[in-house]
Amino acid sequence: MKTNRAVRTPGGLSVRLDVRALTVVVLLLLAALTAGVVLIGTGDFPISAADVLRTLAGEGDAGQEFIVTELRLPRVLVGLLVGASLGLGGALFQSISRNPLGSPDVLGLGQGATAGALTVIVLFGGTANQVALGALAGGLVTGTAIYLLAWKRGVHGYRLVLVGIGVSAIVTAVNGYLLTKSDIVDAARAVVWMTGSLDGRDWDQVWPLLALSAALLPLVLANSRALGMMEMGDDVSYALGVRVERVRLLLMLSAVLLTASATAAAGPVSFVALTAPQLARRLTRSPGPNLAASLCMGAALLVTADWVSQRAFGAEQLPVGVVTGVLGGVYLLWLLVTERRAGRI
Repeated sequence: MKTNRAVRTPGGLSVRLDVRALTVVVLLLLAALTAGVVLIGTGDFPISAADVLRTLAGEGDAGQEFIVTELRLPRVLVGLLVGASLGLGGALFQSISRNPLGSPDVLGLGQGATAGALTVIVLFGGTANQVALGALAGGLVTGTAIYLLAWKRGVHGYRLVLVGIGVSAIVTAVNGYLLTKSDIVDAARAVVWMTGSLDGRDWDQVWPLLALSAALLPLVLANSRALGMMEMGDDVSYALGVRVERVRLLLMLSAVLLTASATAAAGPVSFVALTAPQLARRLTRSPGPNLAASLCMGAALLVTADWVSQRAFGAEQLPVGVVTGVLGGVYLLWLLVTERRAGRI
């Protein structure tokens, strides 16, 4: 079955349309939004999906309006934005490094953001907003360090991954040291933040994430064609007219900002950035970075994991980072077994 079609615009421009990939993106987006509606209706005061939609349209009663718009909607929006940011950031890093392990989890960006947050918590006893700014700064500093250390007449995939693993180990040791120097109250607060959670998230976390995503998404998508060419190698990309290092630096900065902002909002939620692009690629069966599919997959994964964390264990609610860590670990083991049976490792 043909999945690629050429669409000609009224201006005479011909655009190749991958029908399967577009279908996957639409279905994943619908799945993420549906999971969000279900999650809004979940809690000690359950609300049906129809009433949730009616309330979001401004037709609910006062009680439902308060529960939906003030208590639950901000948490769901943060989950959708964090998942989308991690999925897109992971797809960018994996495409730039041309390595499925080239994700923020492996490269140490999450650990760097954690170091920034721990510094604010342990050394300065900062507020929640200050912790978020510290996490953002830590992610940016770590991303800059990885880029500079990996630079040698350009940044190449395997060198980027190796440098990222080394930086990750160093920053993890720093995080352990910061925990040992903190008192029991700050240490408990830090450990809760390091787990990754959406508890207590409100509109203060929604607006910065939404603004940053709105600014970066058009920039990333505008360079998606060049990114796809770069997956064929730098020499081929140069021959096709791509300004490789400029595009690579721009997209790496975008990926660092997306990952750091997501970590600042929800803590270091593990494995979403690693698994979302891989799952998206398997569904679309399409070469290239699959940026839109990865974004929607990340959002769907995180909101679904948040529902599981609230409902699958009875009265015990788990931080969403615990659920994504378990699911991501299971997926990684399955992937390794599959690759071994196929003779690729």
